[in-house]
Amino acid sequence: MARLILASASPRRRELLMQIGLQFDVIPAHIDETRRANEAPSAYVQRLALEKAQAIHQLHPNDFILGADTTVEIDGQALEKPAVFPDARADAERMLRFLSNRTHHVHTGVAILSPKASRSHLETTAVTFGAIGEVELAHYLDSGEPYDKAGAYGIQGYAARWIPRIDGDYFNVMGLPLAAVMQLLHELGYND
Repeated sequence: MARLILASASPRRRELLMQIGLQFDVIPAHIDETRRANEAPSAYVQRLALEKAQAIHQLHPNDFILGADTTVEIDGQALEKPAVFPDARADAERMLRFLSNRTHHVHTGVAILSPKASRSHLETTAVTFGAIGEVELAHYLDSGEPYDKAGAYGIQGYAARWIPRIDGDYFNVMGLPLAAVMQLLHELGYND
């Protein structure tokens, strides 16, 4: 029987798939994730999701491979995970100040390759931030939480205090639009 393989090292994606009862293996894809010149953030996540799935599909062509990538977009800019070099804290602070009191979009590209066909999907959720106070910002940066997340925040953590509204799929903001993933899997004939 064909397995489901998650082509991602993301602990949040793993947790989300477990939450909905799927059985799967994890084999992270190691690809170049450099954004191309003038590549729109939505196109970027779609390309990376497909490239991740393709990399693992080459090794496991008889299985269902799930690739995904998420980014935060504001004013046409992609906000990835804070850059470790030269200073992740300063990069996270810059991003959070940029997001404060504004609405941004979270894009997740999803690609699923099966032994016979493939499906892809782009999910976009609008997230509105309230004002981020200086004391709260310093506390959050000290917590270590923002450093492995696109846009320097996780909706399911401390940053939830700044988010009065979202328009779209909550789980997409966490990194994987679960209903869309299940629909694609069913279209491809995957039986969970």
